Amino acid sequence: MNFVNHTRITKRIFSISVSACTGLLLMFLCSCSDSKLDENPKSVVEELFYNTREELEAAVNACYAPIRAEYAEQVAVLDAHTDWGYGRGSRANYNDFQGLNSANINTAATRWNAFYLSIRNANLLIRNAPQALEATEEEIALYIAEARFIRALNYFSLVRNWGGLPLRTEENMEEVDIARSSTAEVYDLILEDLEYAGDILPEEPRNIGRPTVYAVKSLLADVHLTLGNDAEAASEALEVIESGKYALVPATTAEDLQYNLFGPDIETSAEDIFSLKYTHEIDQGNWLVFVLNHPDTGLFNFGGSYAHYSEATNPFYEHWNDNDLRKALWDRIDFGLGPNTLVSKKYVDQQAVNNRGAGNDLPVYRFAEVLLIYAEASAREAGAPTPEGTEALNKVHRRAYGQDAETPGPFDFSAGDYNLGSFTELVLQERAYEFIFEGKRWYDLKRTGTAAETILEVKGITIAEKHYLWPIPDAELNFNGAMGPDDQNPGY
Repeated sequence: MNFVNHTRITKRIFSISVSACTGLLLMFLCSCSDSKLDENPKSVVEELFYNTREELEAAVNACYAPIRAEYAEQVAVLDAHTDWGYGRGSRANYNDFQGLNSANINTAATRWNAFYLSIRNANLLIRNAPQALEATEEEIALYIAEARFIRALNYFSLVRNWGGLPLRTEENMEEVDIARSSTAEVYDLILEDLEYAGDILPEEPRNIGRPTVYAVKSLLADVHLTLGNDAEAASEALEVIESGKYALVPATTAEDLQYNLFGPDIETSAEDIFSLKYTHEIDQGNWLVFVLNHPDTGLFNFGGSYAHYSEATNPFYEHWNDNDLRKALWDRIDFGLGPNTLVSKKYVDQQAVNNRGAGNDLPVYRFAEVLLIYAEASAREAGAPTPEGTEALNKVHRRAYGQDAETPGPFDFSAGDYNLGSFTELVLQERAYEFIFEGKRWYDLKRTGTAAETILEVKGITIAEKHYLWPIPDAELNFNGAMGPDDQNPGY
């Protein structure tokens, strides 16, 4: 079997297994989500379902299903909240930086619901798996660890965008009325889940697309960096680096990045630590490819909605070195906004089966990010750039200029040329170039307290205070008796 066919089959099996089990589990979820229903039938269903290894596999797959589409949508939204990104049409509100309008409040609520459905599916598995009669203790522990990793990832997405949250776990999941916890309490649960998962998950994925201990450490590094725990962030990132299991995918052209790093036929790569997997199946693919592409490029065989774009006159783009391969992942296309309009061609798929059928996986954590987390966190911990952290930055930078990542070259930075402030700015700029349409930049601007200054300088816009957090959905405030109008985020 050749590599491409093996790739398509493997990705197809994983994606279909996620989709196929969802209907079955959602039927169960719907039957038990109404607090007015008799609890006894639900208990019987749970006892019958969570018994075998195959049923636990279906249950953990159902943790992925709700977020596969919404995570891609969230990436697009987050990257309109940046210095370089813009939304078009109904999405233009995202780059006004004045908070969400009524239409976009509704779509934000859809993402909230998807994250919480994934959390509920994880909670069901965490609660019921220990009673499985036809699975080994090792299998049970492994599935619980994977569910807790996914739960942590969901809460990390939620807390950074909505702030404090009602914490729903396996212990209180039958309760409707749950008070809003503080952001610190949410992070405590995230760290607790990840510490548990890190003790159980293996070094190698049990199959492609599953989290490993290094996916846990990458997420932990990101969480600690967000919290300002620089020593912990550097330590977790360094463990991933020193594992020797990951490397940057070589590139000498922009096409290498398109097809060898982000391409639609890639099963996994040396750089892939954890990603959401998609496949060439109707409505089982990565929708972001359709959202970003434009018909004129011919790079996506279902045209594209070009709902997000950039501009060549934006200072972010103007100051970007033309020798950087990542800059070539933009096309100038005048679709009515002028000749300087830029459309992304980072994700391309000419074999997609429909507009939601692109095969490109969506990176959540890749080795480039771990290197840059280490570069930043080690400098913050030491109070100045370190040689090791500078080398981590240089590896990403060399690849961006078509160089061998492991070989010093003409584009290298020297630690002695920078102090802590200028070096962290350098790393943040490298992250901005590296992770376009991976949903990282807005988080970076917020966690470093540089959002207001950056957006004002580049776009000339003063960010409204309400824009920093999205509104708690009305349904949560209306039907959760432990929350009310006072729990709404400022400005909504």
